[in-house]
Amino acid sequence: MYKKRYKPEPKVLANNRIRAKQVRLINDDGSQLGVLDLEQALNKAKEKNLDLIQVTEKVDPPVCKIMDLGKHLYSLKKKERSIKQNKGGELKGIRITFNMSGHDLETRAKQAEKFLKKGDRIKLEMKMRGREKAHQDFAREKINKFIEVINQTIPVKIERDIKKQPRGLTMIISKK
Repeated sequence: MYKKRYKPEPKVLANNRIRAKQVRLINDDGSQLGVLDLEQALNKAKEKNLDLIQVTEKVDPPVCKIMDLGKHLYSLKKKERSIKQNKGGELKGIRITFNMSGHDLETRAKQAEKFLKKGDRIKLEMKMRGREKAHQDFAREKINKFIEVINQTIPVKIERDIKKQPRGLTMIISKK
């Protein structure tokens, strides 16, 4: 049985953990109350049965907000999850061969179209063997032709230009 790794909570300065003498206070409804002493800000938060949370320490005096600590931690976790999900989609691979016919290119382009519509990025790979490696220019033309076929239906952005690798050429594209 594997132990689940403990992930520490994000360090949030709240209530008595705030070290500044004065804070710029924002009310629970979003209105600014101005610069107050820390004790006054803590008393205002206690009156409303809420917590005083330091939002940013980059300015002087630091900005603090009156809100529920549990809700704040939940929103931070939710924000972190959404950032992880929106990384530009999955990286899908499509392999093109050196002697591929025009019709086969079109069928691969349709598959690439499906991936792009889902929001995925595509890694085009052209594996080259033996004497095929001597004809890099023909291989580049083949890849460019493939991109033109895709561009007819979906506008494509080139994330990484054609790159030579030991076994062939690769390129990464995504939807504009």
